[in-house]
This record gives sequence, structure tokens and C-alpha cells, in this order.
Amino acid sequence: MTHYDLAVIGTGSGSSLLDDRFAGWRVAVFEEARFGGTCLNVGCIPTKMFVFPADLARSARTAPRLGVDTAYDGVRWREVRDRIFGRIDPIEAGGREYRRGQDHVDVYESHASFVDDHTLDTGQGGQVTADRIVIAAGSRVQVADIPGLDEVPFHTSDTVMRLEELPQRMVVVGGGYVAAELAHVFSSLGTHVTQVQRGPRLLMAHDREVSVAFTAAASRTWDVRLDRSPERVSRRGDTVVVTFADGQEVEADVLLVATGRVPNSDRLGLEHTGVKVSDDGLVVVDAHQRTTVDGVFALGDVSSPHALKHVANHDAKIVQHNLLHPEDLWANDLGPVPSAVFTSPQVASIGLTEEEAVAQGVPHRVARHDYADVAYGWAMESPPGEQFVKLVASEDGTRLLGAHVIGPQASLLLQPLIQAMSLGTSVADLARGQYWIHPSLAEVVENAALHLLD
Repeated sequence: MTHYDLAVIGTGSGSSLLDDRFAGWRVAVFEEARFGGTCLNVGCIPTKMFVFPADLARSARTAPRLGVDTAYDGVRWREVRDRIFGRIDPIEAGGREYRRGQDHVDVYESHASFVDDHTLDTGQGGQVTADRIVIAAGSRVQVADIPGLDEVPFHTSDTVMRLEELPQRMVVVGGGYVAAELAHVFSSLGTHVTQVQRGPRLLMAHDREVSVAFTAAASRTWDVRLDRSPERVSRRGDTVVVTFADGQEVEADVLLVATGRVPNSDRLGLEHTGVKVSDDGLVVVDAHQRTTVDGVFALGDVSSPHALKHVANHDAKIVQHNLLHPEDLWANDLGPVPSAVFTSPQVASIGLTEEEAVAQGVPHRVARHDYADVAYGWAMESPPGEQFVKLVASEDGTRLLGAHVIGPQASLLLQPLIQAMSLGTSVADLARGQYWIHPSLAEVVENAALHLLD
């Protein structure tokens, strides 16, 4: 039986922790799918590469209201798709070949599962042991239990970006960030999109005001059906039919099921080990990314409630250091986790929402400033009340507890607020302790912060 110093399960952020400092280690890497993980192949990178042309198409449609004679004249879907995967696929292949070419690394292109705490079944008819194991197995799409789904063709975020043709009609089932981003992409590129959400709003995990504003904006752009769940799906010729409880139907050329993701912990044989898994399927780790078994670490989507690449990358840095320096462990203590939804309009957030502050009994105050009330917002003709920065702060207004942005460049506008919360910058220093370029859009952040000091 082959023995290793280190075994890594998963080649997303798990592979990135392996640098030249591990050259003296004997390492096993397991990957049953595509190298690079979710983000590179089916997640954040390809989706954002689709979002960019979608934004251009949307801008072409909306510029005439500002006196600029542009128009959307169609999309060369295969050219868009092939440009994107023509960049991604070689990176995936290159990562695989790079690891294969390292003398100290054995690559197992198969599914790994635990036999005991430090023994892995390779999925190739053998077993290996390792002193240290890193579980970086990620997550997978969660497909809703819809009657008839096993009898109709459907797509998930794993497959929909490689469609052969741009569909004329698409039904998107789901109301979260993946559904919102892909609804924006396909509607902007010319598909008639119907989005079905079982709840009363889209992006319900976000601050309520943001969720309400986004739902209103999306409803003007594509067909949004709220408080609805498919009663069943079926085929009618070459089309998919989604039927609701009241008998109403929606026909589509493509059905996209975007109803969330689940960690892959249940596929690893962890029941044969002492590795603890939480009720929601996450591998339990301590502040140092160690599991409940000595020498076994976990990182990324399989162990974090935040299924975000920047979280997985930071986890990997912690695991990397702690593998190399067991006498000087680093703790994963960055604090609140920011996120962004690259849809239209963009949404970005960090920390407590107003509703969470109320539910947790946290004394607080709230301030908000509209894009429409700063000069750059005037230039964009930002709709009043729909694009804004909202801040949640301590009751005395001195310390940020949360920040939420909806509108163009939201992910960029959130960054100074992330920095303030991460570094403990006071609201006064944030608002008054630096220049804010006039008339940049960033003034909306400055004014929101100033409102907290009123």
C-alpha cells in the first residue's frame, strides 16, 4: 500500500495550496472531475465571463434613454461561448498536466473515499495511506424534487453555459444568486426568461430592502413568478412544460434548475472516520481548519457555510501554513464575509442585515443613500429609491456592523466598507478621514456613512 506525506481531495483551492515548499513531500492529489474545481469550470469565472457581454448587450438596449443611439442587434452565441471556454479549458488541462509532471505528486483521476481516518480508497481498485489529508471536495448543484423532472431534459449551472444554441425561451427555477445571474445573462442576450421563485422575493438571503428593490428591477426585465413552485414538468414535443398548481403553464426550450448547492461531504465515506459533519452537511473544522481527526484538514465549500471562492482561497492559505508550520498555527479569523451577485443591478453585501440585527437583539442604527442623490448617479439617471447604499451600524453610529449595496459597480463600492469593517475603522474616520473623489460614484458610500453621524 502506497503511503504519502499528504493527500489532497479536490483540485480547486485544494490544489492551489501546493507550492514549491511541498517539493520534499510525497503528495497524492485526487480529482474525479475537471481540474480547477467549481469556480474555474462551472462557477464564478465562466459566469462572470458571460456576465460581461450580457452587460454590454443590456447597455446597448438602455443607452437610447440618455440620447445615445445604440441598439441590441443579436448575439453570436457560439462565438461568445467558445471565447469563454477557449480560455478556461486550456487552463483546466494545463493544471492537470502541471500536477502530473511533478515528480513528487501522484495524480489519481478518480473518486477518493475514506476507509478509516488515514486510509483512502483510490477508486481504482486500491488503497493509499497518508499522514495528513486535506478535504477540499467542494460542493455540487442541488436539484429540486420536481415531479416529472426525471422524464424531461433539464440543465443546471454545470451544463447550461455550454448550450449549442441560444434558446428562445428559458424557465429558471430558483430565486438565489445563481438563478439571478443566469437569468440576467440569458435575458440580456435575447432569451425570453421566466424565473420561478417559491418565495415572495428574489435574493431573499439579502437585506430585505435590497431584495425588494432587486425583485422590482428584475420583474421589469424578465418574467418573474413569485410564490410559485412547479407542480410538475413534462414534455410537449420539443418543449418543456412547467405546470403550476392553478393549472397555468409555461413552455420553454430550456429548463434551468438553479435551486442551490450542497457540500460533497456525504460522498467521502466520512462515516468510517472520526471526522464530524454538521447537520447541514458541512465538515466541522476549528479555527485552524482542522477537523475532529488529527492530521485531517478541510477547506472551502465542503466545510464553510460561505460557498465563495475568496473564502476557499483564504482557507487554503490557512491550511497551507498550518501544514508547513504545525508549531505556529494560523487561525482563520478574518471576520464578516463579503459577497456579490453579478446580475442587473449588481448586489453586494457584508455583515448584518437590518433584519438580522433586529432578530439578534443587536442595538443598531441604519443609514441609506441613493445613487440618485450624488452627481454620478444623476449622470446615470439612476432610478430614485432603487439603487442605494445601506449601512447598519452600532447604536451610537460609530462602528459598522453591515453594509449592503444595490446598483452599478456594487461590488467595487462595497470594498471600502469591507476594509473599514475588517480593520476596525470608525464610521467617522471612514467618512471624514479621507478624500472622496468628486464626482465619483463612491460619494454614495461617503454620504451613507455621513448619515450615520447625523
